[in-house]
Amino acid sequence: MPPKEKNKDKLIYKLKLKYRLVIMNDDTFEEKISFRLTRLNVIVVVGTIIILLIIGTAYIIAFTPLKEYIPGYTNLNIQKDLYELRLRADSLEKNLQQKNLYIQNIRNVINGNIVTSIDQTPQSIDSGVQKKIVISDKRSVEDSLFRLEIESQKKNNTFVREEAPSDNSESANQVMNLLFFTPLKGVIVNTYNADKKHYGIDIVAGKNEAIKSVLEGTVIFSAWTLSTGYVIAIQHTSNIISVYKHNSSLLKKEGEHVRAGEPVAIIGSTGELTSGPHLHFELWYNGYPVNPIDYIPF
Repeated sequence: MPPKEKNKDKLIYKLKLKYRLVIMNDDTFEEKISFRLTRLNVIVVVGTIIILLIIGTAYIIAFTPLKEYIPGYTNLNIQKDLYELRLRADSLEKNLQQKNLYIQNIRNVINGNIVTSIDQTPQSIDSGVQKKIVISDKRSVEDSLFRLEIESQKKNNTFVREEAPSDNSESANQVMNLLFFTPLKGVIVNTYNADKKHYGIDIVAGKNEAIKSVLEGTVIFSAWTLSTGYVIAIQHTSNIISVYKHNSSLLKKEGEHVRAGEPVAIIGSTGELTSGPHLHFELWYNGYPVNPIDYIPF
C-alpha cells in the first residue's frame, strides 16, 4: 500500500476512534455523566458553533442599530436625515420671522402707530432670505393728496377713495352692511381724532361693566401693556380688528373664538395713558383706523 493511502487511512481511523468523557464525584468516585466522543464529532460540533456565531454576528451588524456603534461604519441615512433636518430648520426660521412681523403689526395697531410706507427689497426664494422691510415716515405726493381728500370728507372713512378699484368699494360696502354689536353702553367723552393720533373713542360707564365683542372673531392679542394697561384685540371678518384698552381684567385669551356680544373684558383704568375708568375702543380696517361711530350705534 502506498504511504499516502496508509497515512490517510490512519488519519480516518484516529478521527473515528471513540473516547469516553466521564464526570465523576471526586470524593466517592461515583460516575455522574459520561459521553462517548470521537474527534470527528468534536470537530463537527465546534465548527457548527463557530459558523452559527459568525452568522449571528453578521445578522446583528447588518439588520440592527448596533452597527452604528462599530468604529468606521458609515450610516447611509445620515446625509438624508441631515438634509431633512436642515429643510425643517429653514422652514421654522421663516415661520418665526413671519410670526414676529405679524406680532409687530399687531403692536402697531394697539399702540396706534400707522406705517406710512414700506420699502421691500425683493430677495430670491431660493436664497432662503426673508424680504427686508424698512419703515419710513416720509410722505409722497400721492399720500398728501389722499390725506387732503380724506380730511375733506364728512365721514372719516380711510379706505374709500374715488380712484380706488371697484373691489375696494365693494369691500367698504360689505363693512357698512355688517351688523356691529355695541361694545359698551355709556357716555362718549372723547371722539375719534386722527390729527391728534387718537384713533378711537373713549366711553365712560359704570364700575365693573362688561365689555362685549362687536363681531364674531378670534382673539389675537390679550395681555398687559405699560401705556394702555390690559388690552384685548380681536380679528374679525373682512380684515376688521377691534381693540379694547384700559381694562381692569381680561376674560379671553389669545386664540380663543368669541361670538358677537360675548363679554371679553371688564371696564377699568389701567395703563399710564388713562385718565379714569373708561374704555378706549378702536376699529381698524385693512391696517388703518376708522371712526367707530360711523359703523356702530352708541
